[in-house]
Amino acid sequence: MIKVGISSCVLGQKVRFDGGHKLSRFVDRVLTPYFSFQPICPEVAINMGVPRPTVRLLFKNQTNLLVDTKTHEKDFTDQMNDFSEKKINQLNEQNQMCGYIVCAKSPTCGMERVKLYRENGNTIPGGTPGLFTGKLIQKMPWLPVEEDGRLCDLVLRRNFIVRVFALNDYYKNINLQSKRKDYINFHTRYKYLLLSHCQEGYKELGHLVAHICEYNNEEFYHIYRQKFMDTLRKHANRKTNTNVLMHIQGHYKQILDKNEKKELSEIILKYRNSILPIESPMTLLKHYQNKYYDKFIECQSFLSPYPEELNIRYGMQ
Repeated sequence: MIKVGISSCVLGQKVRFDGGHKLSRFVDRVLTPYFSFQPICPEVAINMGVPRPTVRLLFKNQTNLLVDTKTHEKDFTDQMNDFSEKKINQLNEQNQMCGYIVCAKSPTCGMERVKLYRENGNTIPGGTPGLFTGKLIQKMPWLPVEEDGRLCDLVLRRNFIVRVFALNDYYKNINLQSKRKDYINFHTRYKYLLLSHCQEGYKELGHLVAHICEYNNEEFYHIYRQKFMDTLRKHANRKTNTNVLMHIQGHYKQILDKNEKKELSEIILKYRNSILPIESPMTLLKHYQNKYYDKFIECQSFLSPYPEELNIRYGMQ
């Protein structure tokens, strides 16, 4: 099972300030069979208790402080920072964490736009990450991190899931002793998926692999992982997906008959023009792959970046 960190309340644990939870149906009903969730509640971890007084982030002396909402006199900042530092170092040392789902708007766990207050009670435009998640992103910048609420957006949902499964695949096939051929094989399998997210990123990764001899094993492992995940963080769209679909179509140009070529071209065009979802050309390409079989296409993660049972491509761009 794939290890994924998660805010305890999003997993359904009653650890919120009011004794409640924020169970995500998507997490509970869809992801649980595939992910081994590692629940963490930073506020409970530093013994703030359940239920507990609410806290907020206060901008004071050029620093974000975690204080009680009512008086600002109880300061939990040092405790939270100490816990965050130790916990994130622990997660990093395990080197097998493949993603993290955090609770939106939380002053400790929010990923972005958490309310940050001035001493006069006004909020600072744009907000900030929560204390724990901010440090998590800073110390593990390759890690896919997403908020529970944002996972309701199909585009963000798919991007997160793709990155989690890709990082898990990286850990399964690449390690500190991996050689150039291992990276070439891995990079080749991800050619079309990377191209669908960012052509420039794909080329930069290829350049890295070509110059692997300029790095020691550990250095290259970390550099490739970061660039790989940065590339997948960029969202695929109809234009980039169409480019990849047409590349794949080219692998069958000597095999498909006239009617099959016409059908595939028309479906790709309808997808490009927003008439059909991506599932339409993908399904047809998989049909042709089963019928004619192309060794290179068979290994491409683009066609199956995650288990089909997750069924999260429907409604996608």
